[in-house]
Amino acid sequence: MTLTDLSNVRATVDKANGLPNAHYIDPDVFAEEKHALLFSQWAGLAVAADVPEPGDAVPMDFLGMPLVLIRDKDGDVRVFQNICRHRGMILVEEPRKIEGAIRCPYHSWCYSTKGKLVSTPHVGGPGHNTHDAIKRDDLGLLEVRSHIWRDVVFINVSGDAPDFEVVHADLLQRWQDFEKPLYHGGEDSKFQLDVETNWKLAVENYCESYHLPWIHPGLNSYSRLEDHYHIEEPGRFSGQGTLVYRQLTDDTGAKFPDFEGVGKKWDEQAEYIAVYPNVLLGAQRDHAFAIILEAKSTQQTLEHIHLYYSTPETPDGLRKLNSETWKEVFEEDVFVVEGMQKGRHAVNFDGGRFSPVMDSPTHCFHDWVAGKIISHREQARAAE
Repeated sequence: MTLTDLSNVRATVDKANGLPNAHYIDPDVFAEEKHALLFSQWAGLAVAADVPEPGDAVPMDFLGMPLVLIRDKDGDVRVFQNICRHRGMILVEEPRKIEGAIRCPYHSWCYSTKGKLVSTPHVGGPGHNTHDAIKRDDLGLLEVRSHIWRDVVFINVSGDAPDFEVVHADLLQRWQDFEKPLYHGGEDSKFQLDVETNWKLAVENYCESYHLPWIHPGLNSYSRLEDHYHIEEPGRFSGQGTLVYRQLTDDTGAKFPDFEGVGKKWDEQAEYIAVYPNVLLGAQRDHAFAIILEAKSTQQTLEHIHLYYSTPETPDGLRKLNSETWKEVFEEDVFVVEGMQKGRHAVNFDGGRFSPVMDSPTHCFHDWVAGKIISHREQARAAE
């Protein structure tokens, strides 16, 4: 097991180094981070819009764990381990509508959309569908603790993190003006980017505006570097905001309607926050977005991007233009995070240094990562 030295990562931003190379390229460290950063925290899995109707079910892989996202018959979104309690068979192989019950294809044990075991055919022998040793009430699907905020389905695999509202009380307060209904734009408002980088580099890049003039010249033409400000809540989230937000218009001058009552401060202001560990959110007066970073391996990340609006009906052409615009912006970052990933194979690289003025949101994330890993190691030692 690779145990990295993280002592200097937690120094103040003017003295700290970034995370060591192993945190981007070493499979042992990736496995350690899986538990310390993703399983034991409130990590993003998907969006509720992935299962729009009751009975909709989507199988998912979360760092090797088979899960199923499902909207139950009453419309509640749930996350279960995607296995039968009998022999561990995968239950849902592809996205589909559950008609009636979730049936295991192996021995036909059946579960309700709420996870209750409802049928065990021949479990007591041919023609006998019950047995005293098989307590159906004790053998429902294994539910994974979940919480939905801004349509993002956050999960806590370990089950012992403080409540989401406690962990992110400051963020909920910060964005209370945006506690409005969000409407997913539909098929033309979601896309994916398959990026050859470690998921953390996508977070680090998103946190700061320092790169804006060189990587995003289009954005920088009206929302300049000097128009941005840092957002930092140590141990929780970090990011950037802009004091100059320009609404998108089409050829006719049409715009998306604003979220009702968000307040005058948001007329020309917008914020972009990385919710640790792996969710990137954007909040503007007239639309929002969520990016779920799916860590596939040490150096492969699948970015799931979703766009949201204040009303269920928005102009098709304008909505499509908005998706294309954001996709172009996010694609501009790809060569940067992939280049940094390649750079982590330079054997003498010390993690890099931070600009105390420009890089503090990224350092905030590094400090969180190091703190969670150190705590995870201490708990592991205590359990020995």
